[in-house]
Amino acid sequence: MFPKISDLINFITGSRIDLPFQTYGFMLVLAFISGGLVLRSELKRKEREGLLASRIRITDPSRLGSWILIIFQGILVSVILWKSAGIVMEYSRFTSNPGKFIFSSSGSIPVLTLTAIIYLVLILYRYRVLKSSRGRPVEETIHPYQNTWGILIVALVSAIVGSKLFDILDNIEVFLRDPVQSLLSFSGFAFLGGLISTIIALILYMRVVKLDWKQVIDCSAPAILIGYAIGRMGCHLSGDGCWGVINTFAQPEWLTWLPDWTWAFRYPHNVINQGIPIPGCGGPHCRVLAEPVFPTALYESLYSLFAFGLIWSLRKRIKAPVVLFGLFLVIHGTGRFLVEQIRINKQYDLFGLLLSQAEIISVVLILAGIFVILCYRRPGKNNPEPR
Repeated sequence: MFPKISDLINFITGSRIDLPFQTYGFMLVLAFISGGLVLRSELKRKEREGLLASRIRITDPSRLGSWILIIFQGILVSVILWKSAGIVMEYSRFTSNPGKFIFSSSGSIPVLTLTAIIYLVLILYRYRVLKSSRGRPVEETIHPYQNTWGILIVALVSAIVGSKLFDILDNIEVFLRDPVQSLLSFSGFAFLGGLISTIIALILYMRVVKLDWKQVIDCSAPAILIGYAIGRMGCHLSGDGCWGVINTFAQPEWLTWLPDWTWAFRYPHNVINQGIPIPGCGGPHCRVLAEPVFPTALYESLYSLFAFGLIWSLRKRIKAPVVLFGLFLVIHGTGRFLVEQIRINKQYDLFGLLLSQAEIISVVLILAGIFVILCYRRPGKNNPEPR
């Protein structure tokens, strides 16, 4: 496996570079960007078809803006430069464990102080200049696609909070044993929990930016699927533990055209250091699973890629808003439920049935998707046809 993205590059090209970027984190960033590009494209299309409208925002050029936002930006810039300077000064320590370094107190205090002072001086100078100006209010047209990154930031924050919360509920013993490590760890993100919290947060955020949530939520369906496909591939490539049960069965004849590792894999050099030592290996990731397992993250990635293609091909044919998102819920819930049959997860007794948290949520998503499709399947006066 490839704990760092440079490990994958070296494997493919034969080079010997050493980059500090973790494969899983790199793939998550790539998933975020890819999902954003798909969402932006769909928001533009919806506006062209008359399904989403632009809005007019009146701004006063003599006003500096929200002080809360200004303070937040100042803190963010200062922290980024503080941590970046620390990375440059302690690069070897950063590369050995980027996640631990980022969430530590390590950094350059002089850079932090200097950045904060410069930012404060610039803001005060700009405030004085604007106060002395006599600019008139300006009308600015805000197109739906211009909200893309705002939507993504809200989705990202809510997804992290929701996924962590659901993972803690599913692994409460681990959390109680070491709460700080559990909260700051890059592992242990429950996608389904993040999906639920994201849906709620986005519907509320649509009221703030004055966009029709029914149209926007349809735009999010292909964006989520492509992001999930890339993110799950990051799980597989890094070997972060989201694999399936032990698989010692012989590969079926009808699958012999596929590489053996697509059927059963031992995840050598996995990022969580699980398994038995690899003889003669030196380094931080020198373990391999004692027995092969189902590479379920790979299956989910391929399934999501297929689902993305299906949703993408249907997005213009389905006229009633929210139905496309309902279809996404059914497709994703079905795929996750099937994968759960070959994964090891904590089981809960639900009316005599032993189900994992993911299986329960998958069933809820499927039922919710069917309900949404039945409720919104016919365009009405509140669901306009495209012009």
